[in-house]
Amino acid sequence: QVQLVESGGGLVQAGGSLRLSCTVSGRSFSNTAMGWFRQASGKEREFVAGISHSGGRTYTADSVKDRFTISRDNAKNTVYLQMNSLKPEDTAVYYCAARSSRTVVTELRYYDYWGQGTQVTVSS
Repeated sequence: QVQLVESGGGLVQAGGSLRLSCTVSGRSFSNTAMGWFRQASGKEREFVAGISHSGGRTYTADSVKDRFTISRDNAKNTVYLQMNSLKPEDTAVYYCAARSSRTVVTELRYYDYWGQGTQVTVSS
């Protein structure tokens, strides 16, 4: 059984930073592409960032480019999302997702496993 457990969310002031973590079990992590998505209240879930199985390829949404960075540590079965210069519009539930593939993509429908989500709230 594949499990994804996120941590690191919370309340932060605008301009602050947070680092989200997602630890994966039940699957060969080094053969798994990973992604971060977010869903604000009343909005659809959207892609934030993705990373290939080796970390050699990453994608980041234009809305967070230059502020958010995705990375992974295959020895720890963990993917990270470093979020800097946070804005109130970054407030959302952030979800970690895994593919049954090594290749990173941005489309939500190609991710097979999901975490429970972690709330990020940015106050102005």
